[in-house]
Amino acid sequence: MKALCSALHLPRSTYYRMRASIRTPKAKRVSPRALGADERQAALDVMHSERFVDLSPQEIHATLLDEGSYICSVRTLYRILAEEDEVRDRRDHARHPAHRKPELVADGPNQVWSWDITRLATYTKWSWLYLYVILDIFSRYAVGWMLADRENAGLAKRLISESVMREGIEPEVLTLHSDRGAPMTALTTAQLLSRLQVTPSFNRPRVSNDNPYSESHFRTVKDHPRFPKRFSGFDEAHEFSKSFFSWYNHEHAHSGIAYLTPATVHLGKAEEVVARRQQTMDGIWARHPERFVNGRPVVPSPPKEVWINRPKIEKESENAP
Repeated sequence: MKALCSALHLPRSTYYRMRASIRTPKAKRVSPRALGADERQAALDVMHSERFVDLSPQEIHATLLDEGSYICSVRTLYRILAEEDEVRDRRDHARHPAHRKPELVADGPNQVWSWDITRLATYTKWSWLYLYVILDIFSRYAVGWMLADRENAGLAKRLISESVMREGIEPEVLTLHSDRGAPMTALTTAQLLSRLQVTPSFNRPRVSNDNPYSESHFRTVKDHPRFPKRFSGFDEAHEFSKSFFSWYNHEHAHSGIAYLTPATVHLGKAEEVVARRQQTMDGIWARHPERFVNGRPVVPSPPKEVWINRPKIEKESENAP
């Protein structure tokens, strides 16, 4: 290599850099002051002991010194823990049970409902009103709502019962999805659903997007132009709610269902309305085809299926050859 660098008239510094780059790395030098394997294990056993498992290395070191004992330095204790990936709580804590991700599919009305409760502010400090809403996730139709001055399972039970009766729900057809609030997980609610043969479904804790339809619906409520920041009382809030749900179900062109109204989809009239829209567009296209550079315009239809956390089986089947 030296001869090659000389022949190429390369500076001497280049030769040394090249030689250093191909050197075999030296084995890591073990300090003569390092703990032996037995001493290291003894230190780890002390830190794992019931007496010291909840204490930091500094506390362990100080306690042992008070008792006239010494294992090693605080830094060495930390180094041993780091090598064992234990620079954290060393006690085995109780783990919360893993909650299964809800995976629900609806290809028609009255298959999956989502329900939740939101607070409405009043002019009285620390006083709230509570709006209960049950939503069909396929049609986005509000199948039931209730305004109350409190949040409890008894009121929820009444709303669910009335909504199921009004919609004529058959046994073992409907799934009712919600978060894990007290009224949703109450024993009285569970007993009602069992009697009605309605399948309960719940969010995973602290996972907000497990209930997207109810969350989105409450945003629509509170973004409405007539929604005030605060209500003067129950009567004003009730009048607003009556007006809102009449508008929402029968007049609101919902973006999630191809700008049809929830009532149109829920009552099975979507194909008829889409066909009329398409007929209108076909007439415009026939008269002015030059205005549509991409050819005949196709009016969008509402989705054939909707999900809460799209099931993996559905994804795999679509990707299958």
